[in-house]
Amino acid sequence: MNKAITDGVSFMPPRFAAGLDVWSSGDGTPGSDTYENAANAAFVPADQDFGGALELIKNESVQRLRHMGQTPILPGCYLQVRARVKAVSGALPDVRIAAWAGGAGDVHVTGLTEVGPAVSLTQYGDVVEVRAIIGSGARGGVDMIWGAQPIYAHVGLDLTGPNGGTVRIDDIEVEDVTRFFLRDMLSIVDVRDFGAVGDGSTDDSAAFEAADAAANGREVLVPAGTYHLADSVTFQSRVRFEGMVTMPEDKMLSLTRNYDLPAYIDAFGDGELAFKKAFQALLNNAGHESLDLGGRLIEVSAPIDMQAAVNNRDFYSQRRVIRNGQLSMLPGPAWDTEVVTSQATYSVNDAKTLTGVVNVANVPVGALIEGAGVGREVYVRSKNVAAQEITLSAPLYDADGTQVFTFRRFKYILDFSGFEDLGKFALSDVELQCRGECSGVLLPPRAGAIAFRDCFFTRPKDRAITSHGEGDQGMLVDRCQFLSDEGPLAAVDRTSVAINANANDVKLRNNRATFFRHFAVLGGSSTIVMGNHWFQGDSLQDSPRTAGLVLTRTNNRGTITGNYIDNSFIEWANEHDKAPEYSSEFSFSSLSITGNVFMSTHVAPWFNYIVVKPHGPGHYLNGLTVTGNNFRVVGSEITRVEAVDTSFADLDYNKFSDITFDGNTFNQVQTPVASPVTIRHDEPTPQESWIVDVDDKLPFNAWAQTVESITHSGPIRDGAGNEHYGVPYVFAKYGPDRDQLRLRWGTPVEGAVIMRVRIDDPF
Repeated sequence: MNKAITDGVSFMPPRFAAGLDVWSSGDGTPGSDTYENAANAAFVPADQDFGGALELIKNESVQRLRHMGQTPILPGCYLQVRARVKAVSGALPDVRIAAWAGGAGDVHVTGLTEVGPAVSLTQYGDVVEVRAIIGSGARGGVDMIWGAQPIYAHVGLDLTGPNGGTVRIDDIEVEDVTRFFLRDMLSIVDVRDFGAVGDGSTDDSAAFEAADAAANGREVLVPAGTYHLADSVTFQSRVRFEGMVTMPEDKMLSLTRNYDLPAYIDAFGDGELAFKKAFQALLNNAGHESLDLGGRLIEVSAPIDMQAAVNNRDFYSQRRVIRNGQLSMLPGPAWDTEVVTSQATYSVNDAKTLTGVVNVANVPVGALIEGAGVGREVYVRSKNVAAQEITLSAPLYDADGTQVFTFRRFKYILDFSGFEDLGKFALSDVELQCRGECSGVLLPPRAGAIAFRDCFFTRPKDRAITSHGEGDQGMLVDRCQFLSDEGPLAAVDRTSVAINANANDVKLRNNRATFFRHFAVLGGSSTIVMGNHWFQGDSLQDSPRTAGLVLTRTNNRGTITGNYIDNSFIEWANEHDKAPEYSSEFSFSSLSITGNVFMSTHVAPWFNYIVVKPHGPGHYLNGLTVTGNNFRVVGSEITRVEAVDTSFADLDYNKFSDITFDGNTFNQVQTPVASPVTIRHDEPTPQESWIVDVDDKLPFNAWAQTVESITHSGPIRDGAGNEHYGVPYVFAKYGPDRDQLRLRWGTPVEGAVIMRVRIDDPF
């Protein structure tokens, strides 16, 4: 680069032959004294060494010579000032190049080096050349490092040392020598050329911005050193970091042309800090929708407060993705679970609030709540310290009154709980390596359509994905792997949960989960659970199993299709109901379980694959479809695949409606069930009243509620052997357990009939 050639910039001062009225004996600024008609200065037109020359008698301690014209000082441009000098008579002085630094508004830029190295004149008549380089960057060979503030110079030289000597000075030359430092063929702009110091304390923000502005498509180089940025910096050009950057937490470094985690690691040196700063930029720069981790492994020493990393945003709802990398926790006390106990009061009149919470300030937001009458996966959504109140993620089913609750705050690698709302956010192809020491992701309290795609949650200690509010609304979890740390334990001794959700419209599709206590605890409605495989077995014989899928909403409106439900079961409960007894609601309704593979090995005979668990009386099934499933047991057979857990209450079988439990296959199941179920009854002797026993063939041991049809299987004959063509009257729900039917023929008959019997009433 040579600005005199490429841009026509004039750096050279005029020759002395043009007149001495533009050469100052002061600092060169307008109004300073000149050498025109000065007693100690004269132009010599025919010097034997120089041709025309300025003859000057030194009569001041520092005899200054400055061109009064403004020599441009341009960012990234380096100027070499040269002069040839010889002593003629008298005392022998020292000579040095000197200049005055001028800034915008013609002010003097102070605090800079404004002189070059001095050279001594030792012999009369010997020609000595003095030179110095002026430039913005701290580069080797630059004598006057001026940074980006000066915009021009008054160049010249100084005579120092003893007075009384006479010297002659050849015309002063100024040359653009930027080529010494950066060849034109290299498309690189060095931040040092724009005043960056790189000493770890000087604010280099302006130099970085100036270098980026000058790059014009070229790459910006941040060479070795530590560069402090006291303000936010945005690069519109590609940047290559050989040195490191420091900056306050609330300031941002935005790399718009090479935005990825490897670039931020190069900039900050530390992977954990780089990840935070890159995420900060992701939510503050419209130029990129995703942060590519570049396949890098980031070691994380403490939970990452994702909102604190951004700092300036509590809400965000533009599509953003973190993809392609691993985050691995480093063991330490920062991951220890916080455990707090506190007395509080609960009332069903305010179903999601604890009041009168003692030491509420000590209760952490996002903590799991444990206590009498508290269902699974209830969390602290928020707290009001002044009012001594806690807002819950879900109601409590039987906790009315005052008691001591336990609050467990798990620690997560990625903690989004500081956000108020974070929509359209996704993790894709990311592995969270929890090492059995911490949990994976804590969602924000409110969000829409958060997504996890092709992610691995490896060995979470407590939870893989936790929702402590409604941050799971419309959440998508697709093709992820959930690998528990509790594989060696018996199933009932495990405590970890892969996923919990409180809001509606969650989709869990094509995931794989192994050895958790629960794969998912779902409190919302309209959930789609499709194509997943969750496995919760152990090596014990006839050992209990735990629920893989826990549904806590009665009016579920959910679809469970095409899953491999391995050594676990589906539990449908209402433990997140403030009044768990039936009270004019839809009750257990609108659930479809279709086309799944249920398989277990060496379980106890009383094991069931589908369990309904009402937490209060009066509930019933009101819309349940169980079709096309394969129920298989390896080892000793189980009694049946479905059951009602009556630990709290039984169902009201008289109200069952819209139940289809049909088209399933059963292997190693003692009592296959269906509704409608086809029953054949043979009556060997003439009887006016036939008692038909359904023999436990109806699901949930429910009542024989309705007979869809009765078909004669062969002739019906009376006592005389005559054929009888009448149709019997049917009494349903007959017998002490109401699982029998009574057929009244009007006359004693014998024969056989085939009936289709249902556990529900017709519409």
